[in-house]
Amino acid sequence: MPKTYDAIIIGAGVIGTPIAYELAKKGYKTLNVDKQPDAGEGSTAGSCAIVRAHYSTEDGVAFAYEGFKYWNDWENYLENAADEKGLARFMKTGSLLIKSQGHDWRKVKKHYDAVGVEYKELTNEEVLKMVPVVDLHEFWPVKRPEDPSFFDEPTGMLEGAIFCPEGGYVNDPALSAHNIMRAAEKYGAEFMFNAEVVDIRSRDGRVTGITLKDGTQFDAPVVVNVGGPHSFKINQMAEGVWEGCNIKTRALRHEVMHCPSPEGYDYLNDGYHMSDGDIGCYYRPEVGNMFLIGSEDPECDPKEWVDPDAFYAGKGGPGRDNQLTEAQWKAQCYRLARRIPTLPVPNQPRGVCDLYDVSDDWIPIYDKSDLGGFYMAVGTSGNQYKNAPVVGAMMAELIDACEKQGLDHDKTPFQFKMRYTGRVLDVGFFSRKREINYDSSFSVNG
Repeated sequence: MPKTYDAIIIGAGVIGTPIAYELAKKGYKTLNVDKQPDAGEGSTAGSCAIVRAHYSTEDGVAFAYEGFKYWNDWENYLENAADEKGLARFMKTGSLLIKSQGHDWRKVKKHYDAVGVEYKELTNEEVLKMVPVVDLHEFWPVKRPEDPSFFDEPTGMLEGAIFCPEGGYVNDPALSAHNIMRAAEKYGAEFMFNAEVVDIRSRDGRVTGITLKDGTQFDAPVVVNVGGPHSFKINQMAEGVWEGCNIKTRALRHEVMHCPSPEGYDYLNDGYHMSDGDIGCYYRPEVGNMFLIGSEDPECDPKEWVDPDAFYAGKGGPGRDNQLTEAQWKAQCYRLARRIPTLPVPNQPRGVCDLYDVSDDWIPIYDKSDLGGFYMAVGTSGNQYKNAPVVGAMMAELIDACEKQGLDHDKTPFQFKMRYTGRVLDVGFFSRKREINYDSSFSVNG
């Protein structure tokens, strides 16, 4: 007979582990299954793990600001659970949002005021005191190096920046997921790795369990899809789920570059996370006194939607399409070199390539589905790392309300009260049935 659980979570990354943690604390017997050999080793490991509050919607800002509180109080969140690998660290550098035409920073400021985010507006002179290596000329619109006008001399100046002192990044995203797994295990949560789901079983309109590639079956009245870049394939396995989603997800290939800091500038210890829509890049300190540089997906940067199975084939071997491309390396490094003229751009690409799980409007889906007992926390890659502990709490409460209290979340959306800020969030904001939210930036920041 198949082993039975109260809830099976597909995925053990930085979103899947906190869902297990929160459900286990509520008394659910949980099992996480993951294709990777350990927690956080999928797309979580490729995350830039940036913790920032600037979003294009008020709910997005509120959700992220709540996440700050968890990362800032990490050991207490984990209830002092021991991890043989050590604990991930929140590097609270502060976050600089450059005022530019590439970001609707006035909207962000309005949302900061509404939510109560701590921030300070800076002049160009104040930005230069904080980051003395930057050139604050305006380079808008964002271009690629192959554009004949890319190296034209700029004439205008930027308007300064908004500084959020509570922002930063987590130094080891995979380790953070591992930490949460160890905390969940204290409540009886179980984890299975190197396990691939090939079928979502159901009967009479309700999920009944999963089947693995080796034929092993597990039963549960609740299954949660937290499959990252594979999330759309998992939805397609479940009866009626894919068809019932007005917002869908797919996998996007994404590259992040590493460049050494200019000579004499200790970016690792003195630098900030910066979001720079004027050049279409975000950047933060990285080990080795490096700049980690990501693209904010400006219109000029091509998007490569891929089959995640083809991308990950070979697990790092010749079948894995994880090689950095020279064109994108130049685009991201050269754009940052316009902002930082002394940036020593290496002659060979250095960095990370992995996949994002992206929804149609780049806002995640946190929801039930048209199949009873089947839930989704998908479309999260690239912009939800910072929210992961909050997502865990919210999804556990949503599942509990629907399964034990009979809530019809589609008719009466669940209202989630955040633990730290006390703010109430309408979880219908993340509905699978929503229309595309055109307030979204349709972009990413790590």
